[in-house]
Amino acid sequence: MTGSRCSGRGFEQVAGNGLLHRRLFLTKTASLAGAAGLGFMTARPAAAQAQLDVPEWTKVPGAPMSGYGSPSPHEAHVQRAFFSRPGTVGSGASQTPLEQLEGIITPSGLHFERHHNGIPAIDPGRHRLVIHGLVARPLMFDLESLARYPLISRIQFLECSGNGRANDAPEPPQVPVSQIHGLVSCSDWTGVPLSVLLDEAGVEPEARWIVAEGADSAAMNRSVPMAKALDDAMIALYQNGERLRPDNGYPMRLFLPGYEGNMSIKWLRRIEVTAEPMMTREETSKYTDLLPDGRALQFTFQMGVKSVITSPSGGLEMQGPGLYQISGIAWTGAGRIRRVEVSADGGQTWAEAALTDPLLPISLTRFRMPWRWDGGPAVLQSRAIDETGAVQPTRAALHARLGTRFDYHHNAIQSWLVAADGAVSNIYA
Repeated sequence: MTGSRCSGRGFEQVAGNGLLHRRLFLTKTASLAGAAGLGFMTARPAAAQAQLDVPEWTKVPGAPMSGYGSPSPHEAHVQRAFFSRPGTVGSGASQTPLEQLEGIITPSGLHFERHHNGIPAIDPGRHRLVIHGLVARPLMFDLESLARYPLISRIQFLECSGNGRANDAPEPPQVPVSQIHGLVSCSDWTGVPLSVLLDEAGVEPEARWIVAEGADSAAMNRSVPMAKALDDAMIALYQNGERLRPDNGYPMRLFLPGYEGNMSIKWLRRIEVTAEPMMTREETSKYTDLLPDGRALQFTFQMGVKSVITSPSGGLEMQGPGLYQISGIAWTGAGRIRRVEVSADGGQTWAEAALTDPLLPISLTRFRMPWRWDGGPAVLQSRAIDETGAVQPTRAALHARLGTRFDYHHNAIQSWLVAADGAVSNIYA
C-alpha cells in the first residue's frame, strides 16, 4: 500500500466503514492541520538524530551530467506492462502503471501505447501532411511549415476505447490496476488547431466529415465528424514539452480531446475532407459495440465518465489498521469532473472525495479521501460525476444497458476488496 497511514482523532466519519470528511485535503491550512492531527507528519526524534550521520553518498563526488535525464535506478521498477498479439511483434498495447504514479501528468515514457502494425521509423525531413478532398485549395505541410502557425497547449487525457474491458472476464482478473485500466494517460499536448488549417484550405459547404490516415504500415484511418475537426481537434507536434516520441506519433499526430484514442491517428500523413464517413475497417468490423439484439452501436466517439482508485488497488497490501489516504483518478470526455464519491462498504454508503487542483476539462482529475481502516474486510469503490450530470455506472447497470458482448467504452465502477490480512484484490460487486 503506497498511501499514508496514521492514527488520528476527532475527524468526522461521513460514510460507512470508516470514511472520513474530505476537509483534510481541501485547503492548504486544513491539510497541514489535518496532517499533524492525523499523524501524516511522521518525523521522529530518533529519525532526526540519525540524519546527523553522514551517509556514504555524501562523501564522494556525484555522477557526471548527461545530455538527457533518466529516472533514478531505484525507480527502475516503474514500467509499462505490454503485450503483442500472437505471431506479431508490433500489434498490441502497453499500459501506464497507474498505481506507481501521482498527480495527473503521465511521463512521456510511460504513456500507454496501442499499435496495429508496429512503430514506423519516419524521417521527419521527408514526412508530409496533405489536406485534400472537398476543399478549395489542397494543401501540403512539412514540419517546418507547420511550425510557422501559432501553437496552442492543453493538458488533456487520451484513452483507448478498450480500456477496462478486462473486467468483462467471467472471473475478475487478479492483476494490478494498470493491467485493467492502464490504457489512459494525460499529457500536455502542443500543436496547431486543425480548424486553422481547414479554414486555409477552404472547406466546401457539403463537407461533413474528414478521414484521417497514418503513415504506419497498417495505414490506420478513421472518419471524424467535421464539427469535431472544427471545434478542438489539434495537429499535435509536442508532448510534455518535447517532440512527440515515435511510439506516440512522431513527427505529428491528430489529437481529438475526449474521443476514443483510436481516432487520434498517429504518424498523421493525410486528411481527406468528405461528405460522408468512409466506413473504414476500424469503424465497421472494429470499434463497434454489439448489442443484445444483434445490432451494433457505431460512431460512439466520446469516452464516458469514469474513475478508479489507484491506491490501494489490486496487488498492493495494507500495513495494518489505521488511517490511510485513498487516492485515484477520474476523467470524462464530456468536460470537467464535478464530483467523485468514495465508498468503503461496497456502495451501501458514499462520501464526497476532495479533488486536487488543477480541475481541467477533458483531463485527469486526482481525488483523495481519508479512511480509517479498522482491520476488517472492506470493499472500496469510487464513482465520478461530470459537469453534464452523467454518473459512472455500476458493472451491473452497464451490462443491463449494453449486454455482455459489447467490446468498448467500459466505464463501470471498479471494486477492490481489502481483506483482513491487508491484501487487496479485484472483485465484481
